[in-house]
Amino acid sequence: MLSLGLAAAAFGSGKAVVRAFAPNSPGLRRTMRGSTCISMSASPSNALEALSEMTTLSIDSGDFDVIEAYAQTGCITDATTNPLFVSQAGSNGDARYEKMVDEAISYAKAKLCYQDGCPAPEEAVDLAIDRLAVNLGSSISQIVSGRVSTEVDIRLSYDTDATVDRARRIIAMYDELGISRDRILVKIAGTWEGIKACEILEKEGIQCNITLIFSFLQAAAAAQAGAYLISPFPGRILDWHKGRSGKAAYEPVADPGVVQVSRMFAYFRKYGFDTICMPASWRPSRGADVTGADVDEILALAGVDEMTIPPPLLESLKNRPAADVIRKCDAEADASTCVDPNFKFDAESYAQFWETDECGQEKLGEGMDAFTKETEKLGAILAGRF
Repeated sequence: MLSLGLAAAAFGSGKAVVRAFAPNSPGLRRTMRGSTCISMSASPSNALEALSEMTTLSIDSGDFDVIEAYAQTGCITDATTNPLFVSQAGSNGDARYEKMVDEAISYAKAKLCYQDGCPAPEEAVDLAIDRLAVNLGSSISQIVSGRVSTEVDIRLSYDTDATVDRARRIIAMYDELGISRDRILVKIAGTWEGIKACEILEKEGIQCNITLIFSFLQAAAAAQAGAYLISPFPGRILDWHKGRSGKAAYEPVADPGVVQVSRMFAYFRKYGFDTICMPASWRPSRGADVTGADVDEILALAGVDEMTIPPPLLESLKNRPAADVIRKCDAEADASTCVDPNFKFDAESYAQFWETDECGQEKLGEGMDAFTKETEKLGAILAGRF
């Protein structure tokens, strides 16, 4: 095993002699995932169209109308959901979402032989939560042409077996609804236990999205586990560094979140991992008071495998000229400059690195706490409906 001192140096961001590189063939999962806006003529007319030519785009929303509007442009092929969107569906009041809630409760009652008038057992509520998430994902899959991400209960993130069981249940429900599993990504938090669950699931043909990625350590371990896709959060990484450094702004190329995601992408491409790098959660690198800075991180990562972007930032991209988009991530070029070793993690070595990963620890904890609150809020809503 590498000593911590040597490993820390190996994974550092300092310059080193670049090793010879033989270009890897791009993985099939990446080469099959391009998108082209149907509104384009000979050349892209705005930054959103230009970006979609080099990066697969996913919409970060649970709003059917908004998703449909962007899907019709052809620029958006995928969609991501999270506990917040499922919770909003549970309390939305829109007839379409209400129908999904009613079906989820009826489904849970039928599966568990639950009788009306009885206090809803925790097991029934949990099943209804999963069913509602699947109902939401199923409806979205009828709108977008690509994949939809559906999250496993965040409260199971430190239990590998429970995460595997819940992921299998989610996929089984999609199967019941006639949604092919190759259209679904099961979202799992980037804990060591979650990454191990991903390793089991991927071998069963259940594709995983390892989310809440805040460090290179998590990304490398997820790729080694065979994750279909990871969701690093450059904006929240930036938040952490701004809090520590006292700096209010960074040039996009020096944004700590951009630097970390670029490093993950380069590592994947150098060592031939097929894992897709799909950053999410964005911040203005140069500060919120700078016009146009809201998409700084997005433009600084143009060319990465995929991005998931919320509607307001998609709209910002639509309102910018296509010339603003210049490829920043290039698989072959970035792989040739990667200086990280392909060190294989086990539980012991991962835990040793994780102890020193302050950004990863703090931001993962915050993200899990926020999603846990949304899940519990939704559980209370559904319990009341039983």
